Amino acid sequence: MAGYESEYTVFMREMQAKHPEWADEQLAGRAILWDRPINLAEQEAFRKAKEPNRSYPYDVNFEQK
Repeated sequence: MAGYESEYTVFMREMQAKHPEWADEQLAGRAILWDRPINLAEQEAFRKAKEPNRSYPYDVNFEQK
């Protein structure tokens, strides 16, 4: 089975060969969502605003604050 490639793998290899510009577009799309500068002050504000988890959230007799 060393030489086996699924139909999906063959399809993707063919499409990447036909459309080499997809690699650059993929990197650009990744940059939109993930490659951003981190705002440390905002991160700290989110951390301080987070409420601690309740010990057992499914307890019906647990009183909310």
